[in-house]
Amino acid sequence: MESKHISVLLEETIKGLCIQPDGCYVDCTLGGGGHSEEICKALSCDGTLIGIDQDQYALERAEKRLASYSCHKIFVQNNFKNLADILIKTGYTKVDGIVFDLGVSSFQFDQADRGFSYRFDGPLDMRMDRRQDLDAKKIVNHYTEEQLKKILWEYGEEKLSGKVASAIVRARKEKPITTTLELASIVSDAYPAKLKRKKHPAKKTFQALRIEVNQELAILKGALTQAIDHLKPGGRLCVISFHSLEDRQVKQCFNTQSNPCTCPKEFPQCICGKVPTIKKISRKPILPDAKELEENRRAHSAKLRIVERVEGGNAYDNAKTSER
Repeated sequence: MESKHISVLLEETIKGLCIQPDGCYVDCTLGGGGHSEEICKALSCDGTLIGIDQDQYALERAEKRLASYSCHKIFVQNNFKNLADILIKTGYTKVDGIVFDLGVSSFQFDQADRGFSYRFDGPLDMRMDRRQDLDAKKIVNHYTEEQLKKILWEYGEEKLSGKVASAIVRARKEKPITTTLELASIVSDAYPAKLKRKKHPAKKTFQALRIEVNQELAILKGALTQAIDHLKPGGRLCVISFHSLEDRQVKQCFNTQSNPCTCPKEFPQCICGKVPTIKKISRKPILPDAKELEENRRAHSAKLRIVERVEGGNAYDNAKTSER
């Protein structure tokens, strides 16, 4: 049975976009098409939706779902790290709104053969773009123990990263680790019994592997900078994150772009010449309400941040300044 993807913070995101009927809007993570469908509903036949996803299956699903809407629709199989090139090729260098719904869609988690979930038995894969070479099986069986420990700690925030990495290396000496349930069992066995009660022991390991396979954090900052730079003045950017590592990057990017001044605090006025590219619509992240939390378990860790493009400034210049 095919699972239904329930878009998180849907109403809040659509409201945050302030959709103009004849505008151009980009869904950088098309996924199940939930946010795109609501955008299409608000667009007239003069409006445009650009839907981007690495996953060919996601694109096919979304095209069918959105076929009846009258707006102009452009579907692109690509990674949102290439957002600037995608917009140039489609002829829309400035757009009215952009959405990022980060992470994995429900239907991807629920397809055993995609290898994203420790709940189903399937091949260790985790590729969002199945055309790429690197998958979870190669990482688990060929990364050194130190490399495994590093990604488990950095991408999974796994406190037992050393124990889990060591357990994986010991197991693969006996035979290659090829399935999700094999890996989940190895991780579970490495955990003390008292730490298994609250959540599945393999959750952080699977998150870390997925992020490494798809280079999710490595590409996020650059993609956000591109998005800001390609918004029209008054255009909105909505970003939904699902774990602290993602949200931290989004928050840091928005802080830099909304307040890029690098002058010492004791200076009476700014002399660095850096000007904001955005203003924050929500000072704090928007969280799901009680009703959504009850209806959609995927919403529990979700955070939505919204910003608006302002006149002047260059997002790339601000980003480079923040790195010095």
